[in-house]
Amino acid sequence: MAHAEHKLEILRGLIKFKSNTQKIWGVLILLSIITAVEVILGIYKPSSLMGHVLGMKALNWIFIILTIVKAYYITWDFMHMRDETANLRRMVVWTAIFLIAYLLFILLQEGDYIESIYSSGYIKHNF
Repeated sequence: MAHAEHKLEILRGLIKFKSNTQKIWGVLILLSIITAVEVILGIYKPSSLMGHVLGMKALNWIFIILTIVKAYYITWDFMHMRDETANLRRMVVWTAIFLIAYLLFILLQEGDYIESIYSSGYIKHNF
């Protein structure tokens, strides 16, 4: 899209800007706010978020969700994916999803192998 006009909005049109410079600053401020929330939660670690949800602490789920939101906005605005064709966007997203699923599979397989080695007594626990 060589001569197409860039969309000057973020948060699905909730906030609109008048120029590309304003939009860059808006996205930077949005990402900075999300990062500040992550840092504050990481420092204080509220006890109300230490309960387990789906096998993991709620605080960890919040970190994962906020990181995905940041990655989305970095890709969407700074890498100009919003201006690309739908097929290219799908190709990038599906590749990332399959790569993450593959890496998760490897991680779970290796973890299961290590756990079986430790539990079967082949290695002494010297902790």
